[in-house]
Amino acid sequence: MHTIVIGGGITGLAAAHRLLSAGLRVTLVEGSARFGGKLRSGEVAGLRTDLGAESMLSRRPEGLDLVRAVGLGGELAAPSVAGAAVWTRGALRPMPRGHVMGVPGTAAALAGVVSDAGLARIARDAELPPTELGEDTAIGRHVAARMGEEVVDRLVEPLLGGVYAGDAYQISMRSAVPELWEAARREPSLLAASRAVQERAAAGRAAAERAAAAEREGTAERDGTAAPGTSGGAAAPAPPFTGLTGGMGRLPEAVAAACRAGGATLIAGTPATGLRRGEPLGWTVTLADGRELHGGAVVLAVPAGPAARLLRDAAPAAARELETVEYSSMALVSMAFRRADLARLPRGSGFLVPAVEGRTVKAATFTSSKWGWAAAQAPEMFVMRASIGRFREHAVLERDDADLVKTALGDLRDAIGLAAEPVDAVVTRWPDGLPQYTVGHHARVARIRAAVAAQPGLRVCGAAYDGVGIPACLADAQRAVHELLSTVPPVAGAGGGAVSAGEGGPVR
Repeated sequence: MHTIVIGGGITGLAAAHRLLSAGLRVTLVEGSARFGGKLRSGEVAGLRTDLGAESMLSRRPEGLDLVRAVGLGGELAAPSVAGAAVWTRGALRPMPRGHVMGVPGTAAALAGVVSDAGLARIARDAELPPTELGEDTAIGRHVAARMGEEVVDRLVEPLLGGVYAGDAYQISMRSAVPELWEAARREPSLLAASRAVQERAAAGRAAAERAAAAEREGTAERDGTAAPGTSGGAAAPAPPFTGLTGGMGRLPEAVAAACRAGGATLIAGTPATGLRRGEPLGWTVTLADGRELHGGAVVLAVPAGPAARLLRDAAPAAARELETVEYSSMALVSMAFRRADLARLPRGSGFLVPAVEGRTVKAATFTSSKWGWAAAQAPEMFVMRASIGRFREHAVLERDDADLVKTALGDLRDAIGLAAEPVDAVVTRWPDGLPQYTVGHHARVARIRAAVAAQPGLRVCGAAYDGVGIPACLADAQRAVHELLSTVPPVAGAGGGAVSAGEGGPVR
């Protein structure tokens, strides 16, 4: 069976890679000139750096599995430093521990980040009667009702802003923090729910570390070598995030190369403009240059807006739902400095900025401190980047690049005392880059998938549904492919289930 994947971000690439491993023939179509979506490498002052996502969760297997499958397992790189900060109440304060997306397990966990009055308000949560959550609620509203607005404004909002560039008072608790949502429905208080989630996560990490240690010991016994961590104490726990030497932008490049090596046809710079049911079976995809692709199945791995346009005729109910998904835009200002020009190097990996501080920059990453490979490129240089753009902040992103660089430097001057001028600066804009999981998103996604699944051989996947992180997008690609493989029969008359070029081929 010939399958067409529309969308060449990491989700579409992963779907194509998985379809190939199942023995299907694949054509992938990407509208832009490059593959990878929000994973993108570039240069600042001649130094390689990530201009999009720079890391992924290491506690989920999907990202690590794909990295290893395309031959980059040896390039996994843990951050060189830990310890982010929050720029709040006039100072950089260490990021607190003992919380779930800013929701603490004890009031004391947020000491320093919120005021004494705010800590007292958090502690009152244990005395409040349980709250009926209903089908969904905004995480900011629920946390504010239980613990006060200060914890939302000073920690929950900047943490969620770093993930979604969104508004905590509109983001769905059920979709954005599902573990906390489920725990909050069971536990008597939100404090107890946060502790339950943290305890479960700690138990999962401990089990994973024991399994890894057992695997290392088994390997050592077979090889006759000493297993690391078997003497002198236990091995250090794995960091929650991981990257790649040379940047996460290498991952889509490697997946695309693996897909080509597996026989896939990859088309870039040519958007899909139409999708219709083919005759007697299958689908026809029309491209902007007039070509038509014919296949037994289609995977739509594009953002909600393009997916809605393609589904208006094939699955109109799904298209209407997708049109309601809003997006937030953002920009990254990547800058390179001479270390000799810096009065002092910033500590830690970076910091977040709450919206209530009234600053333009919402986060900063000290790239050369965070990633050893970045620092090793040019020890005399220091790279950092600032993130700009919150939900519905349109005016700030309409400024030109020079103004955004100047604004970022001003906020960094006030936060860390930065007085140096950059040797080079690159502004990367991500219009409509992050979907907003507003209240009711879980039910919306269920309706979209039901409407799409009613059409044989059609599935959707990507950041618009179950998570914006790399592992979540990969898991959604796996789900879509699994469903296709379990429901779509081989095309009649195609030997071995594949449409051969001799039968007309997939492209006209």
